[in-house]
Amino acid sequence: MKALFLDRDGVLNALRRNDYVKCPDELQVLPGVAEALGLCRQRFDWIFVVTNQQGIGKGLMTEDDLAAVHRKLQAETGGLIDCIYHCPHLESSHSFYRKPNVGLALQARREHPGLRLKDSVMVGDSLTDMVFGKRAGMKTVLVGENSTAHLDRPWLVDRRYPTLLDFATSMGSRLT
Repeated sequence: MKALFLDRDGVLNALRRNDYVKCPDELQVLPGVAEALGLCRQRFDWIFVVTNQQGIGKGLMTEDDLAAVHRKLQAETGGLIDCIYHCPHLESSHSFYRKPNVGLALQARREHPGLRLKDSVMVGDSLTDMVFGKRAGMKTVLVGENSTAHLDRPWLVDRRYPTLLDFATSMGSRLT
């Protein structure tokens, strides 16, 4: 069984430059995301979000604040996300669960018997997401305004698309 792993900020919702989505009112789901998830649901057994949320570690929000943000995300995307995994630790902690480390992928595999990471796809908008995907043995897709970034490391990026919807509408057997 295969899963679609998605970064949150910059893939599903608008990226807040030098800030965090700290409450539901600050969450702006990107256009086409709900449609994209509907298309992806046809090709993947599970859809997971994997997100670093060091705003919790910095004391800028609480776990309850983050849960409220994720409830809104679920509501605005039609409840198509099976599970949202997050790491609240600071980057300086070097936590096993903080991307680009693979702890969140391994947690998903533990919680979903039959999940094959080698048949799964990681979609993100950053180098950290691409390294996470490759370390976990997944195919990687870079989306968003950085979709032309990291050309100096082509081995990290299997495909590039402007948006998650572009990826979802062009999915073919070559990637999944």
